[in-house]
Amino acid sequence: MANNFNKVMLLGRLVRDPNLSYTQGGTPYARLRMAVNTPYKDKNGNWQEETLFIDVVCWGDVAERAVNRLNSGARIFVEGRLRQSTWETETGERRSRVEVVANKLVFLDSKKETERDIETEEENLDNIEDIEF
Repeated sequence: MANNFNKVMLLGRLVRDPNLSYTQGGTPYARLRMAVNTPYKDKNGNWQEETLFIDVVCWGDVAERAVNRLNSGARIFVEGRLRQSTWETETGERRSRVEVVANKLVFLDSKKETERDIETEEENLDNIEDIEF
């Protein structure tokens, strides 16, 4: 058994259209930004909602499909791992960002391009039935 575990599962909506880029080696990747809402009761018993904005990156065919089929507002399920990136700005300031590296991306309400895509997405949805909402 591993001593460490890094797995994230999120269900939310895109807050902007995906952005496709390529590495210097030609590998496609897409950056997504999603909003995940979490309802809770405040100390007075009133329902409130907390919204987290999360950066997601996906690679290869998944990235290309995401850019072609998803728009701002689309509902998605993401499974992946957290990664922290650090860099230095031109002025010498050190910056960092935590993002999700997706290994599974399920399009929940996007346009279905082919029957094969519909079947694949329905099979993927079967895998998330045991998530409690």
